Amino acid sequence: MNFSLVWEARWLILDSFVVTLYLSASAVVGGTVVGMIVALLRQFGLRPLNLLLRAYVELFRGTPLLMQLFFIYFGLPLVNVSVDRFWAAFIALTCFTSAYVAEVFRSGIEAIPRGQSEAATALGMGFFHRFFWIIAPQALRVSLPPLIGVYVSVIKDTSLATVVGYNELTRRAMELMLRFGHPLEFFITVALLYFAICYPISKLSERLERKLTPSAR
Repeated sequence: MNFSLVWEARWLILDSFVVTLYLSASAVVGGTVVGMIVALLRQFGLRPLNLLLRAYVELFRGTPLLMQLFFIYFGLPLVNVSVDRFWAAFIALTCFTSAYVAEVFRSGIEAIPRGQSEAATALGMGFFHRFFWIIAPQALRVSLPPLIGVYVSVIKDTSLATVVGYNELTRRAMELMLRFGHPLEFFITVALLYFAICYPISKLSERLERKLTPSAR
């Protein structure tokens, strides 16, 4: 194997590494915000709203992310809505992430004993005070490990943005492979870079789980 070619192209790889980090962070933040809003709205108990939000969650959880990318980037222009490569990847990844975050956070909320909410109501706390001061902190602690798993999956799924021409790590590796040959060296390098992003996050999740969950000590 000849890794000197990888070293020669190091700045191009580094540029795509930063692009991947940016897309990953954007999708994680956007997906978390939207997902938690969806989970919160589902607590109101309004049947039409619940049906709509459940349909949203099931749609994005039940269809491949690749198809969602195709639909946003290639389908929307058919109805005169142009979306550039970054926004297509960002929208698809954010919607996909938010659907999983919403379900994880909803499960975390339902894991909190109902008596705590009833006690807060008896003390005169309104819905938002109960949710943000009593329910949400505990639900977040319960939801943290699966949330981190979702985030790691999303980081790896950014590689699918290559299908719309977004120049993240996987696409850059394919371009360099076509230019220099030696595909194994470039794909090994890219795999190690993905590992360098995901492994520390996984370890951080384990540490936080031990710290925040008394039973894990």
